[in-house]
Amino acid sequence: MIRALYDLTVWAAQSLLRRKLRRRGRAEPGYLHALEERFGHYTQPRPESDTAQGRPLIWIHAVSLGETRAAAILLTELRARLPDMRLLLTHGTATGRAEGGKLLRAGDVQVWQPWDTRAATRRFFAHFRPDAGVLIETEIWPNLIDEGHRAGVPIALANARLSVKSLRGARRAAVWLRPAYAALSAVWAQTEADAERLRLAGVRDVAVLGNLKFDAVPDAVAVARGQAWRARATRPVVMLASSQPGEEQALLVAIRALPQPDRVQWLIVPRHPQRFDEVAGLIRAAGWPVSRRCAWPEEGPPAGAENGIWLGDSLGEMACYYTLADAALLGGSFAPMGGQNLIEAAACGCPVVMGPHTYNFHEAARLACQAGAALRMDDMAQAVDAATTLLEDRPRQAAARQAARAFAASQHGAAARMTGALQALLLAGMDKRQR
Repeated sequence: MIRALYDLTVWAAQSLLRRKLRRRGRAEPGYLHALEERFGHYTQPRPESDTAQGRPLIWIHAVSLGETRAAAILLTELRARLPDMRLLLTHGTATGRAEGGKLLRAGDVQVWQPWDTRAATRRFFAHFRPDAGVLIETEIWPNLIDEGHRAGVPIALANARLSVKSLRGARRAAVWLRPAYAALSAVWAQTEADAERLRLAGVRDVAVLGNLKFDAVPDAVAVARGQAWRARATRPVVMLASSQPGEEQALLVAIRALPQPDRVQWLIVPRHPQRFDEVAGLIRAAGWPVSRRCAWPEEGPPAGAENGIWLGDSLGEMACYYTLADAALLGGSFAPMGGQNLIEAAACGCPVVMGPHTYNFHEAARLACQAGAALRMDDMAQAVDAATTLLEDRPRQAAARQAARAFAASQHGAAARMTGALQALLLAGMDKRQR
């Protein structure tokens, strides 16, 4: 009865989903692309595959931008070991799909994640028949997992994490989510704390294999571009990275309170591209000129740009920004959003100052502070003071940069471990089908 209520709820929500996608599509046209894929109707044929010949069809679901970047790290290792594999890549957001398009090779297919009705998920598995599925980080959908199980597709939750807050939510919805967690063929957690919470949510078997994002290597071209931009800066640069609503305003207030705010070049990089214009307006309303990355020449900030606040209104250039910055304030950690990924900053050698809210990346944040790669402050005003103080102490700043790089390098290896586990899952699935 309870499961039937869930099925009825998600079925009835389809009209609301269509309305939401059309509304989002006015600001981000990517949401209007191939709408019917969301409901299990596909025009793309199934890629040819043959698991026995080393050419499996592996389905990877990466809902948004961050998960897609994590999937890219795993995929690099997978292609090295299974060069003839075929990829079925699904997403839930337009930014995730745009980023995922860069990962495709001849013979691969990219579609939207099916909405979690029985009919749509059943059509998804009947059409594509993947040999194995990998859900990145937190994506638990009861019908999707159940229909995969019924179709004989082993599904793993990779780079899995579950915060204390999310565990409370999973327990409230346990009647639907607990069977979904239990039906997973494998779960590869980032940390032991994540693994313990996943067990409490209903997962039967968890292995702690680390965090894929530590295996990311900053793009050499992006790093070189960031270094070139840094050479044009006339002052130390502090960036508010992947900022969330409310955090930009808090930064602007904290800057105004400084005795000499112009001693630092301030850079704001919003988390969501649809907020770029909004944040530009906030900066101007606070009385600052704004210099937008989209208006910069290739060589970097133009002459005169140092008179205002820089706005990083571009996608795919976080490595440039982290290389440019002398310190970064971690977005999502000053508002109660759970924090953003600080690993890319560490890999670029950029020290991080974070706020109190880092539950989405609790272990990485703890280890970064322990290693001297990050500082934690109670609010934005304290964080701004800490960042500017760090810039005034050159030896301490150099030590923090080195600590950041060493911290990132010390955690490598998750991609290789997960690829080995996925190969074992493929073999087990093949043996089961042959029997």
